[in-house]
Amino acid sequence: MRSSVAAIAAVLALSAPALTPAVALAAPAAKSDAAPSIDTMKRLVKELSSDAYEGRAPGTVGEEKTLALLTAEFEKLGLKPGNKGSWFQDVPLVEITAKNVSALSFTGGKAPITAAYGPEMVIGTYRTTQPRIEVKDSPVVFVGYGINAPEKGWNDYAGLDVKGKTVLILVNDPDYQTPGLTGPFNGRAMTYYGRWTYKFEEAARQGAAAAIIIHDTEPAAYGWNVVQSSWTGSQHVADNPGGNADQSAAIGWIQKDKAAALFADAGLNLDQQMAAAKQKGFKAVPLGAIKANVSFDNDLRKHASKNVVALLPGKTRPDEYVLYSAHWDHLGHCQAAPDGDDICNGAVDNATGTAALVALAQANVKAGPSDRSQVFLAVTGEESGLLGSAYYGSNPVFPFSKTVGGVNMDALSVAGLARNVVVIGKGKSQLDAYLDRALDAQGRVATLEPTPEKGYYYRSDHFSFAKHGLPMLYFEGGEDLVKGGTAAGMAAAEDYTEHRYHGPKDEYDPNWDWTGVAADLKLYYDVGRALANTSDWPNWVDGDEFRAIRDKDRAGK
Repeated sequence: MRSSVAAIAAVLALSAPALTPAVALAAPAAKSDAAPSIDTMKRLVKELSSDAYEGRAPGTVGEEKTLALLTAEFEKLGLKPGNKGSWFQDVPLVEITAKNVSALSFTGGKAPITAAYGPEMVIGTYRTTQPRIEVKDSPVVFVGYGINAPEKGWNDYAGLDVKGKTVLILVNDPDYQTPGLTGPFNGRAMTYYGRWTYKFEEAARQGAAAAIIIHDTEPAAYGWNVVQSSWTGSQHVADNPGGNADQSAAIGWIQKDKAAALFADAGLNLDQQMAAAKQKGFKAVPLGAIKANVSFDNDLRKHASKNVVALLPGKTRPDEYVLYSAHWDHLGHCQAAPDGDDICNGAVDNATGTAALVALAQANVKAGPSDRSQVFLAVTGEESGLLGSAYYGSNPVFPFSKTVGGVNMDALSVAGLARNVVVIGKGKSQLDAYLDRALDAQGRVATLEPTPEKGYYYRSDHFSFAKHGLPMLYFEGGEDLVKGGTAAGMAAAEDYTEHRYHGPKDEYDPNWDWTGVAADLKLYYDVGRALANTSDWPNWVDGDEFRAIRDKDRAGK
Protein backbone atom coordinates (compact mmCIF):
# COMPACT_ATOMS: atom_id res chain seq x y z
CA MET A 1 0.00 0.00 0.00
CA ARG A 2 1.23 3.52 -0.77
CA SER A 3 1.98 5.20 2.54
CA SER A 4 3.62 8.50 1.68
CA VAL A 5 2.26 11.94 2.43
CA ALA A 6 2.76 12.68 -1.26
CA ALA A 7 0.25 9.97 -2.14
CA ILE A 8 -2.32 11.54 0.17
CA ALA A 9 -1.69 14.98 -1.25
CA ALA A 10 -2.02 13.65 -4.78
CA VAL A 11 -5.39 12.16 -3.99
CA LEU A 12 -6.59 15.39 -2.38
CA ALA A 13 -5.48 17.36 -5.44
CA LEU A 14 -7.70 15.30 -7.72
CA SER A 15 -11.26 16.40 -8.33
CA ALA A 16 -12.21 12.83 -9.17
CA PRO A 17 -12.21 10.36 -6.29
CA ALA A 18 -10.99 6.95 -7.38
CA LEU A 19 -13.98 4.67 -6.88
CA THR A 20 -13.04 1.16 -5.99
CA PRO A 21 -14.54 -2.31 -6.21
CA ALA A 22 -16.96 -3.08 -3.41
CA VAL A 23 -15.52 -6.48 -2.55
CA ALA A 24 -13.11 -8.89 -4.17
CA LEU A 25 -15.71 -10.40 -6.52
CA ALA A 26 -17.51 -7.19 -7.40
CA ALA A 27 -17.04 -5.31 -10.65
CA PRO A 28 -15.26 -1.96 -10.30
CA ALA A 29 -17.52 1.03 -9.91
CA ALA A 30 -17.47 3.59 -12.67
CA LYS A 31 -15.26 6.62 -12.09
CA SER A 32 -16.69 10.12 -12.09
CA ASP A 33 -15.42 13.67 -11.94
CA ALA A 34 -17.52 14.50 -8.88
CA ALA A 35 -16.07 15.27 -5.47
CA PRO A 36 -17.68 16.50 -2.24
CA SER A 37 -17.29 20.25 -1.96
CA ILE A 38 -15.43 21.74 0.99
CA ASP A 39 -16.92 25.12 0.13
CA THR A 40 -20.36 23.58 0.65
CA MET A 41 -19.17 22.13 3.95
CA LYS A 42 -17.82 25.46 5.20
CA ARG A 43 -20.95 27.37 4.21
CA LEU A 44 -23.36 24.93 5.86
CA VAL A 45 -21.37 24.27 9.03
CA LYS A 46 -21.02 28.02 9.60
CA GLU A 47 -24.76 28.51 9.08
CA LEU A 48 -26.00 25.54 11.10
CA SER A 49 -23.78 26.38 14.08
CA SER A 50 -24.59 30.08 14.14
CA ASP A 51 -26.39 31.54 17.16
CA ALA A 52 -29.47 32.05 14.97
CA TYR A 53 -30.06 28.27 15.16
CA GLU A 54 -29.84 28.34 18.98
CA GLY A 55 -28.06 25.00 19.21
CA ARG A 56 -30.57 23.06 17.05
CA ALA A 57 -32.54 21.48 19.91
CA PRO A 58 -35.56 19.43 18.82
CA GLY A 59 -38.88 21.24 19.08
CA THR A 60 -37.39 24.74 18.92
CA VAL A 61 -36.90 27.47 16.36
CA GLY A 62 -33.51 25.88 15.80
CA GLU A 63 -35.22 22.76 14.47
CA GLU A 64 -37.47 24.83 12.22
CA LYS A 65 -34.49 26.65 10.71
CA THR A 66 -32.52 23.42 10.29
CA LEU A 67 -35.35 21.60 8.53
CA ALA A 68 -35.95 24.55 6.23
CA LEU A 69 -32.27 24.76 5.32
CA LEU A 70 -31.87 21.04 4.63
CA THR A 71 -35.01 20.70 2.53
CA ALA A 72 -34.06 23.79 0.52
CA GLU A 73 -30.60 22.35 -0.14
CA PHE A 74 -31.88 18.92 -1.14
CA GLU A 75 -34.62 20.39 -3.31
CA LYS A 76 -32.12 22.67 -5.06
CA LEU A 77 -30.02 19.60 -5.89
CA GLY A 78 -33.02 17.88 -7.44
CA LEU A 79 -33.44 15.17 -4.80
CA LYS A 80 -36.90 13.79 -4.11
CA PRO A 81 -38.84 13.94 -0.83
CA GLY A 82 -38.12 10.46 0.52
CA ASN A 83 -41.15 9.67 2.68
CA LYS A 84 -44.08 9.13 0.32
CA GLY A 85 -43.85 12.64 -1.08
CA SER A 86 -42.74 14.28 2.17
CA TRP A 87 -39.29 15.41 3.22
CA PHE A 88 -40.07 14.44 6.80
CA GLN A 89 -40.68 11.49 9.08
CA ASP A 90 -42.43 12.52 12.29
CA VAL A 91 -40.70 11.32 15.47
CA PRO A 92 -43.08 11.56 18.47
CA LEU A 93 -41.23 13.03 21.45
CA VAL A 94 -41.97 14.50 24.84
CA GLU A 95 -39.92 17.45 26.01
CA ILE A 96 -39.35 17.28 29.77
CA THR A 97 -38.00 20.27 31.64
CA ALA A 98 -37.28 19.71 35.32
CA LYS A 99 -37.88 22.60 37.70
CA ASN A 100 -37.98 23.11 41.45
CA VAL A 101 -35.36 20.39 41.75
CA SER A 102 -34.46 19.55 45.32
CA ALA A 103 -31.07 18.43 46.44
CA LEU A 104 -30.50 14.68 46.41
CA SER A 105 -30.37 13.97 50.13
CA PHE A 106 -29.41 10.86 52.06
CA THR A 107 -30.49 10.35 55.66
CA GLY A 108 -30.03 7.59 58.20
CA GLY A 109 -26.24 7.54 58.28
CA LYS A 110 -23.81 9.18 60.65
CA ALA A 111 -24.77 12.58 59.27
CA PRO A 112 -27.04 13.79 56.46
CA ILE A 113 -25.44 13.92 53.00
CA THR A 114 -26.77 16.25 50.30
CA ALA A 115 -25.79 16.63 46.65
CA ALA A 116 -26.69 19.90 44.93
CA TYR A 117 -28.42 19.82 41.55
CA GLY A 118 -25.94 20.75 38.81
CA PRO A 119 -22.47 20.83 40.37
CA GLU A 120 -22.83 17.58 42.37
CA MET A 121 -25.69 15.63 40.83
CA VAL A 122 -28.12 15.70 37.92
CA ILE A 123 -31.56 14.12 37.91
CA GLY A 124 -34.43 13.54 35.50
CA THR A 125 -37.01 11.00 34.40
CA TYR A 126 -38.16 9.02 31.37
CA ARG A 127 -41.77 9.12 32.58
CA THR A 128 -43.73 11.33 30.22
CA THR A 129 -47.06 11.73 32.03
CA GLN A 130 -45.94 12.64 35.55
CA PRO A 131 -45.75 16.38 36.27
CA ARG A 132 -44.11 15.67 39.62
CA ILE A 133 -41.56 13.08 40.69
CA GLU A 134 -40.91 12.34 44.33
CA VAL A 135 -38.63 9.66 45.73
CA LYS A 136 -38.99 9.56 49.49
CA ASP A 137 -37.17 7.48 52.09
CA SER A 138 -35.97 5.03 49.45
CA PRO A 139 -33.47 2.42 50.74
CA VAL A 140 -30.12 2.67 48.96
CA VAL A 141 -28.26 -0.30 47.45
CA PHE A 142 -24.93 -0.38 45.66
CA VAL A 143 -25.34 -2.80 42.71
CA GLY A 144 -21.82 -2.59 41.29
CA TYR A 145 -21.96 -2.27 37.52
CA GLY A 146 -25.68 -3.00 37.45
CA ILE A 147 -25.30 -5.79 34.88
CA ASN A 148 -27.53 -8.79 34.33
CA ALA A 149 -25.90 -10.85 31.57
CA PRO A 150 -27.07 -14.50 31.73
CA GLU A 151 -24.93 -15.49 28.75
CA LYS A 152 -21.86 -14.43 30.73
CA GLY A 153 -23.02 -15.88 34.04
CA TRP A 154 -23.00 -12.39 35.54
CA ASN A 155 -25.84 -10.88 37.56
CA ASP A 156 -25.27 -7.95 39.89
CA TYR A 157 -28.94 -8.15 40.91
CA ALA A 158 -28.85 -11.84 41.86
CA GLY A 159 -31.09 -12.57 44.86
CA LEU A 160 -31.94 -8.91 45.20
CA ASP A 161 -35.29 -7.14 45.29
CA VAL A 162 -34.84 -3.45 44.50
CA LYS A 163 -38.49 -2.50 44.06
CA GLY A 164 -38.93 0.95 45.58
CA LYS A 165 -35.21 1.28 46.24
CA THR A 166 -32.48 3.57 44.91
CA VAL A 167 -29.60 1.80 43.17
CA LEU A 168 -26.11 3.26 42.85
CA ILE A 169 -24.31 2.03 39.72
CA LEU A 170 -20.81 2.19 38.29
CA VAL A 171 -20.35 3.29 34.68
CA ASN A 172 -18.63 1.10 32.04
CA ASP A 173 -17.87 -2.64 32.33
CA PRO A 174 -16.18 -4.49 35.20
CA ASP A 175 -13.07 -5.22 33.11
CA TYR A 176 -12.61 -1.81 31.46
CA GLN A 177 -9.10 -1.52 32.95
CA THR A 178 -8.02 -4.90 31.58
CA PRO A 179 -5.36 -4.42 28.87
CA GLY A 180 -6.27 -5.68 25.41
CA LEU A 181 -9.61 -7.05 24.30
CA THR A 182 -9.89 -10.12 26.51
CA GLY A 183 -12.06 -10.55 29.55
CA PRO A 184 -15.69 -11.35 30.34
CA PHE A 185 -16.78 -8.02 28.81
CA ASN A 186 -14.15 -7.69 26.06
CA GLY A 187 -11.58 -6.07 28.30
CA ARG A 188 -10.77 -2.50 27.36
CA ALA A 189 -13.51 -2.40 24.72
CA MET A 190 -16.82 -1.31 26.20
CA THR A 191 -19.86 -3.48 25.57
CA TYR A 192 -23.44 -2.25 25.63
CA TYR A 193 -23.60 -3.41 29.25
CA GLY A 194 -21.25 -0.54 30.03
CA ARG A 195 -23.36 2.24 28.56
CA TRP A 196 -25.40 4.48 30.84
CA THR A 197 -28.47 3.78 28.72
CA TYR A 198 -28.24 0.08 29.59
CA LYS A 199 -27.73 0.83 33.30
CA PHE A 200 -31.04 2.70 33.45
CA GLU A 201 -32.84 0.11 31.31
CA GLU A 202 -31.80 -2.74 33.59
CA ALA A 203 -32.56 -0.81 36.78
CA ALA A 204 -36.07 -0.24 35.46
CA ARG A 205 -36.49 -3.93 34.61
CA GLN A 206 -35.49 -4.70 38.20
CA GLY A 207 -38.11 -2.27 39.56
CA ALA A 208 -35.80 0.36 41.05
CA ALA A 209 -37.49 3.60 42.08
CA ALA A 210 -34.34 5.58 41.29
CA ALA A 211 -31.10 4.78 39.48
CA ILE A 212 -28.02 6.92 40.05
CA ILE A 213 -24.74 6.40 38.18
CA ILE A 214 -21.53 7.29 40.00
CA HIS A 215 -19.53 9.51 37.66
CA ASP A 216 -15.85 8.71 37.17
CA THR A 217 -14.07 10.51 34.33
CA GLU A 218 -11.97 7.66 32.94
CA PRO A 219 -14.67 4.98 32.57
CA ALA A 220 -17.30 7.57 31.60
CA ALA A 221 -14.95 8.97 28.92
CA TYR A 222 -15.84 12.58 29.75
CA GLY A 223 -15.75 14.97 32.66
CA TRP A 224 -18.55 16.18 34.89
CA ASN A 225 -18.90 19.28 32.71
CA VAL A 226 -20.30 17.08 29.92
CA VAL A 227 -22.73 15.35 32.27
CA GLN A 228 -23.94 18.66 33.69
CA SER A 229 -24.45 20.35 30.30
CA SER A 230 -26.12 17.27 28.80
CA TRP A 231 -28.48 16.47 31.70
CA THR A 232 -29.70 19.91 32.73
CA GLY A 233 -32.27 21.96 30.86
CA SER A 234 -34.90 20.48 28.57
CA GLN A 235 -34.60 16.77 27.81
CA HIS A 236 -36.34 14.75 25.10
CA VAL A 237 -37.83 11.28 25.51
CA ALA A 238 -39.60 9.02 23.03
CA ASP A 239 -43.38 9.34 23.33
CA ASN A 240 -44.19 5.70 23.97
CA PRO A 241 -47.58 4.16 24.84
CA GLY A 242 -48.07 4.06 28.59
CA GLY A 243 -45.93 7.12 29.19
CA ASN A 244 -42.88 5.02 30.13
CA ALA A 245 -44.52 4.17 33.44
CA ASP A 246 -42.36 1.04 33.61
CA GLN A 247 -39.21 3.16 33.92
CA SER A 248 -37.58 4.22 37.18
CA ALA A 249 -39.15 7.38 38.57
CA ALA A 250 -35.78 9.17 38.77
CA ILE A 251 -32.54 8.63 36.87
CA GLY A 252 -29.33 10.60 37.12
CA TRP A 253 -25.65 10.89 38.00
CA ILE A 254 -23.69 11.82 41.11
CA GLN A 255 -20.13 13.08 41.48
CA LYS A 256 -17.72 10.38 42.63
CA ASP A 257 -16.44 12.46 45.57
CA LYS A 258 -19.97 12.92 46.85
CA ALA A 259 -20.63 9.19 46.45
CA ALA A 260 -17.45 8.44 48.41
CA ALA A 261 -18.73 10.62 51.27
CA LEU A 262 -22.03 8.77 51.17
CA PHE A 263 -20.31 5.38 51.40
CA ALA A 264 -18.17 6.61 54.29
CA ASP A 265 -21.34 7.79 56.03
CA ALA A 266 -22.57 4.19 55.78
CA GLY A 267 -19.28 2.84 57.16
CA LEU A 268 -18.10 1.65 53.73
CA ASN A 269 -15.16 2.49 51.48
CA LEU A 270 -16.13 3.32 47.88
CA ASP A 271 -12.79 2.30 46.36
CA GLN A 272 -12.96 -1.08 48.09
CA GLN A 273 -16.51 -1.62 46.89
CA MET A 274 -15.56 -0.63 43.34
CA ALA A 275 -12.75 -3.20 43.38
CA ALA A 276 -15.11 -5.87 44.68
CA ALA A 277 -17.65 -5.07 41.95
CA LYS A 278 -15.11 -6.03 39.28
CA GLN A 279 -15.18 -9.65 40.42
CA LYS A 280 -17.61 -12.24 39.16
CA GLY A 281 -20.03 -13.24 41.91
CA PHE A 282 -20.14 -9.74 43.41
CA LYS A 283 -23.06 -9.35 45.79
CA ALA A 284 -24.95 -6.07 45.96
CA VAL A 285 -24.34 -4.05 49.13
CA PRO A 286 -27.18 -2.26 50.97
CA LEU A 287 -26.04 1.01 52.52
CA GLY A 288 -27.47 0.18 55.93
CA ALA A 289 -30.22 2.48 57.15
CA ILE A 290 -29.50 5.18 54.56
CA LYS A 291 -32.50 6.46 52.62
CA ALA A 292 -32.58 8.61 49.47
CA ASN A 293 -34.85 11.58 48.88
CA VAL A 294 -35.30 13.78 45.82
CA SER A 295 -38.18 15.62 44.19
CA PHE A 296 -38.77 17.80 41.15
CA ASP A 297 -41.57 19.09 38.96
CA ASN A 298 -41.75 18.53 35.21
CA ASP A 299 -42.98 20.75 32.44
CA LEU A 300 -44.20 18.25 29.82
CA ARG A 301 -44.73 19.05 26.15
CA LYS A 302 -45.55 16.54 23.45
CA HIS A 303 -44.31 17.36 19.98
CA ALA A 304 -43.31 15.68 16.76
CA SER A 305 -39.71 16.31 15.88
CA LYS A 306 -38.62 15.28 12.43
CA ASN A 307 -36.15 13.14 10.55
CA VAL A 308 -35.32 14.54 7.11
CA VAL A 309 -35.48 11.93 4.32
CA ALA A 310 -34.12 12.79 0.86
CA LEU A 311 -33.94 10.34 -2.04
CA LEU A 312 -31.70 10.20 -5.10
CA PRO A 313 -33.37 7.51 -7.25
CA GLY A 314 -31.25 4.80 -8.84
CA LYS A 315 -31.30 4.18 -12.56
CA THR A 316 -31.35 0.37 -12.84
CA ARG A 317 -32.26 -0.93 -9.35
CA PRO A 318 -34.22 1.92 -7.77
CA ASP A 319 -35.84 -0.40 -5.21
CA GLU A 320 -32.45 -1.13 -3.60
CA TYR A 321 -31.05 1.53 -1.29
CA VAL A 322 -27.81 2.85 0.17
CA LEU A 323 -28.21 4.86 3.39
CA TYR A 324 -26.22 7.91 4.49
CA SER A 325 -27.03 9.14 8.01
CA ALA A 326 -26.10 11.99 10.33
CA HIS A 327 -27.88 13.69 13.21
CA TRP A 328 -28.90 17.32 12.77
CA ASP A 329 -29.73 18.04 16.43
CA HIS A 330 -27.65 19.36 19.30
CA LEU A 331 -28.30 20.54 22.86
CA GLY A 332 -29.78 24.00 22.29
CA HIS A 333 -29.34 26.29 25.29
CA CYS A 334 -27.11 24.69 27.91
CA GLN A 335 -24.96 25.37 30.96
CA ALA A 336 -23.40 28.77 30.34
CA ALA A 337 -19.67 29.27 29.88
CA PRO A 338 -17.87 31.75 32.16
CA ASP A 339 -18.42 34.48 29.56
CA GLY A 340 -22.20 33.95 29.72
CA ASP A 341 -22.51 32.11 26.39
CA ASP A 342 -25.27 29.52 26.90
CA ILE A 343 -25.78 28.24 23.35
CA CYS A 344 -24.32 24.83 22.61
CA ASN A 345 -23.81 25.46 18.89
CA GLY A 346 -22.63 21.96 17.99
CA ALA A 347 -20.37 23.00 15.13
CA VAL A 348 -18.29 19.82 15.05
CA ASP A 349 -20.98 17.74 16.75
CA ASN A 350 -22.80 17.53 14.44
CA ALA A 351 -23.06 20.39 11.98
CA THR A 352 -20.11 18.78 10.19
CA GLY A 353 -21.95 15.48 9.69
CA THR A 354 -25.15 17.25 8.65
CA ALA A 355 -23.29 19.38 6.11
CA ALA A 356 -21.56 16.23 4.85
CA LEU A 357 -24.96 14.75 3.91
CA VAL A 358 -25.59 17.71 1.61
CA ALA A 359 -22.06 17.71 0.20
CA LEU A 360 -22.29 13.99 -0.58
CA ALA A 361 -25.71 14.39 -2.18
CA GLN A 362 -24.32 17.24 -4.27
CA ALA A 363 -21.36 15.12 -5.42
CA ASN A 364 -23.60 12.19 -6.34
CA VAL A 365 -25.96 14.41 -8.31
CA LYS A 366 -22.96 15.79 -10.22
CA ALA A 367 -21.72 12.25 -10.92
CA GLY A 368 -25.08 11.17 -12.33
CA PRO A 369 -27.50 8.47 -11.16
CA SER A 370 -26.04 5.31 -9.66
CA ASP A 371 -27.58 1.89 -10.13
CA ARG A 372 -29.14 1.80 -6.67
CA SER A 373 -31.07 4.58 -4.99
CA GLN A 374 -29.33 6.64 -2.33
CA VAL A 375 -31.06 7.87 0.82
CA PHE A 376 -29.79 10.89 2.75
CA LEU A 377 -31.21 10.72 6.28
CA ALA A 378 -30.75 13.53 8.80
CA VAL A 379 -32.10 12.29 12.13
CA THR A 380 -33.28 14.06 15.25
CA GLY A 381 -32.78 13.33 18.94
CA GLU A 382 -29.33 11.72 18.80
CA GLU A 383 -28.17 13.74 21.77
CA SER A 384 -31.16 12.49 23.76
CA GLY A 385 -30.34 8.81 23.22
CA LEU A 386 -30.45 8.11 19.44
CA LEU A 387 -34.19 8.80 19.39
CA GLY A 388 -34.60 9.71 15.72
CA SER A 389 -32.55 6.85 14.37
CA ALA A 390 -34.22 4.44 16.80
CA TYR A 391 -37.60 5.53 15.46
CA TYR A 392 -36.46 5.06 11.87
CA GLY A 393 -35.04 1.67 12.83
CA SER A 394 -38.45 0.56 14.09
CA ASN A 395 -40.33 2.34 11.29
CA PRO A 396 -38.03 2.30 8.25
CA VAL A 397 -39.22 4.32 5.28
CA PHE A 398 -37.24 1.96 3.04
CA PRO A 399 -37.27 -1.69 4.17
CA PHE A 400 -34.00 -2.89 5.64
CA SER A 401 -34.36 -6.03 3.54
CA LYS A 402 -33.97 -3.73 0.52
CA THR A 403 -31.26 -1.51 2.04
CA VAL A 404 -27.79 -2.74 1.21
CA GLY A 405 -25.97 -0.83 3.95
CA GLY A 406 -24.47 2.58 4.37
CA VAL A 407 -22.36 5.07 6.27
CA ASN A 408 -22.95 7.19 9.37
CA MET A 409 -21.24 10.54 9.94
CA ASP A 410 -20.84 12.12 13.35
CA ALA A 411 -18.39 14.91 14.20
CA LEU A 412 -15.84 15.08 11.40
CA SER A 413 -12.31 15.96 12.49
CA VAL A 414 -11.07 19.48 11.80
CA ALA A 415 -7.65 18.78 13.32
CA GLY A 416 -6.03 18.27 9.91
CA LEU A 417 -5.06 15.45 7.60
CA ALA A 418 -4.34 12.09 9.24
CA ARG A 419 -2.56 9.05 7.89
CA ASN A 420 -5.33 6.87 9.26
CA VAL A 421 -9.02 6.73 10.07
CA VAL A 422 -10.37 5.10 13.21
CA VAL A 423 -13.08 2.55 12.42
CA ILE A 424 -15.65 2.19 15.17
CA GLY A 425 -16.48 -1.52 15.22
CA LYS A 426 -13.66 -2.52 12.89
CA GLY A 427 -13.92 -6.15 11.83
CA LYS A 428 -17.67 -6.45 12.35
CA SER A 429 -18.87 -6.31 8.75
CA GLN A 430 -17.82 -6.78 5.16
CA LEU A 431 -18.11 -3.02 4.67
CA ASP A 432 -14.53 -2.82 5.94
CA ALA A 433 -13.40 -4.06 2.51
CA TYR A 434 -15.05 -1.09 0.82
CA LEU A 435 -13.29 1.33 3.12
CA ASP A 436 -9.92 -0.41 2.77
CA ARG A 437 -10.02 -0.03 -1.00
CA ALA A 438 -10.92 3.64 -0.78
CA LEU A 439 -8.18 4.19 1.79
CA ASP A 440 -5.61 2.45 -0.38
CA ALA A 441 -6.25 4.99 -3.13
CA GLN A 442 -5.32 7.72 -0.63
CA GLY A 443 -2.31 5.96 0.86
CA ARG A 444 -4.01 5.76 4.24
CA VAL A 445 -4.99 2.98 6.61
CA ALA A 446 -7.86 1.93 8.89
CA THR A 447 -6.99 1.38 12.54
CA LEU A 448 -8.73 0.11 15.62
CA GLU A 449 -10.13 2.49 18.20
CA PRO A 450 -7.36 3.83 20.44
CA THR A 451 -9.90 4.26 23.27
CA PRO A 452 -12.33 1.32 22.98
CA GLU A 453 -13.33 1.82 26.61
CA LYS A 454 -15.33 4.89 25.54
CA GLY A 455 -17.92 2.72 23.82
CA TYR A 456 -18.34 4.85 20.70
CA TYR A 457 -20.05 1.99 18.87
CA TYR A 458 -23.10 2.48 21.09
CA ARG A 459 -23.06 6.28 21.01
CA SER A 460 -24.07 7.20 17.47
CA ASP A 461 -26.91 6.50 15.08
CA HIS A 462 -25.40 3.57 13.20
CA PHE A 463 -26.14 1.47 16.31
CA SER A 464 -29.89 1.99 15.87
CA PHE A 465 -29.69 0.50 12.39
CA ALA A 466 -27.26 -2.28 13.33
CA LYS A 467 -29.76 -3.50 15.94
CA HIS A 468 -32.12 -4.15 13.01
CA GLY A 469 -29.43 -6.02 11.07
CA LEU A 470 -28.32 -3.27 8.66
CA PRO A 471 -24.55 -3.12 8.10
CA MET A 472 -23.39 0.45 8.65
CA LEU A 473 -19.86 1.83 8.42
CA TYR A 474 -18.83 4.44 10.97
CA PHE A 475 -15.35 5.87 11.13
CA GLU A 476 -13.74 8.96 12.61
CA GLY A 477 -10.80 11.10 11.64
CA GLY A 478 -7.53 9.45 12.59
CA GLU A 479 -5.20 10.52 15.38
CA ASP A 480 -1.94 10.03 13.39
CA LEU A 481 -1.80 13.52 11.93
CA VAL A 482 0.52 14.35 9.04
CA LYS A 483 1.48 17.45 11.02
CA GLY A 484 2.54 16.28 14.45
CA GLY A 485 1.80 12.56 14.43
CA THR A 486 -0.21 10.75 17.10
CA ALA A 487 0.87 13.09 19.88
CA ALA A 488 -0.72 16.04 18.07
CA GLY A 489 -3.80 14.02 17.15
CA MET A 490 -4.42 12.78 20.67
CA ALA A 491 -3.83 16.26 22.10
CA ALA A 492 -6.40 17.72 19.69
CA ALA A 493 -8.97 15.07 20.62
CA GLU A 494 -8.42 15.59 24.34
CA ASP A 495 -8.61 19.36 23.96
CA TYR A 496 -11.94 19.10 22.13
CA THR A 497 -13.42 16.72 24.72
CA GLU A 498 -12.31 18.88 27.64
CA HIS A 499 -13.11 22.33 26.29
CA ARG A 500 -15.75 22.09 23.56
CA TYR A 501 -17.59 18.75 23.51
CA HIS A 502 -21.24 19.31 24.57
CA GLY A 503 -20.37 22.84 25.60
CA PRO A 504 -20.91 26.41 24.33
CA LYS A 505 -17.47 26.61 22.71
CA ASP A 506 -18.11 23.99 20.03
CA GLU A 507 -18.34 26.85 17.53
CA TYR A 508 -17.36 27.40 13.92
CA ASP A 509 -13.76 28.52 13.52
CA PRO A 510 -12.63 30.03 10.19
CA ASN A 511 -9.10 28.84 10.98
CA TRP A 512 -10.00 25.15 11.01
CA ASP A 513 -7.84 22.82 8.94
CA TRP A 514 -10.22 21.21 6.43
CA THR A 515 -7.70 18.87 4.75
CA GLY A 516 -8.72 15.93 6.91
CA VAL A 517 -12.41 16.58 6.28
CA ALA A 518 -11.74 16.65 2.53
CA ALA A 519 -9.96 13.31 2.63
CA ASP A 520 -12.58 11.67 4.83
CA LEU A 521 -15.44 12.99 2.69
CA LYS A 522 -13.86 11.34 -0.32
CA LEU A 523 -13.87 8.06 1.59
CA TYR A 524 -17.58 8.41 2.37
CA TYR A 525 -18.22 9.22 -1.27
CA ASP A 526 -16.14 6.33 -2.59
CA VAL A 527 -17.71 3.80 -0.24
CA GLY A 528 -21.25 5.01 -0.85
CA ARG A 529 -20.84 5.20 -4.60
CA ALA A 530 -19.32 1.73 -4.74
CA LEU A 531 -22.23 0.35 -2.70
CA ALA A 532 -24.66 2.09 -5.03
CA ASN A 533 -23.11 0.60 -8.17
CA THR A 534 -22.40 -2.98 -7.12
CA SER A 535 -24.86 -5.85 -7.10
CA ASP A 536 -23.35 -7.30 -3.93
CA TRP A 537 -25.03 -7.39 -0.53
CA PRO A 538 -22.33 -7.04 2.16
CA ASN A 539 -23.15 -8.67 5.47
CA TRP A 540 -21.87 -8.87 9.00
CA VAL A 541 -18.99 -11.30 9.46
CA ASP A 542 -19.80 -14.82 10.63
CA GLY A 543 -20.49 -14.90 14.35
CA ASP A 544 -21.22 -11.18 14.69
CA GLU A 545 -24.08 -10.29 17.04
CA PHE A 546 -26.12 -8.75 14.20
CA ARG A 547 -25.53 -11.43 11.52
CA ALA A 548 -28.57 -13.59 12.34
CA ILE A 549 -30.91 -10.59 12.21
CA ARG A 550 -29.61 -9.62 8.79
CA ASP A 551 -29.82 -13.16 7.44
CA LYS A 552 -33.43 -13.53 8.55
CA ASP A 553 -34.37 -10.14 7.14
CA ARG A 554 -32.82 -10.86 3.76
CA ALA A 555 -34.50 -14.27 3.69
CA GLY A 556 -37.88 -12.62 4.22
CA LYS A 557 -38.33 -14.10 7.67
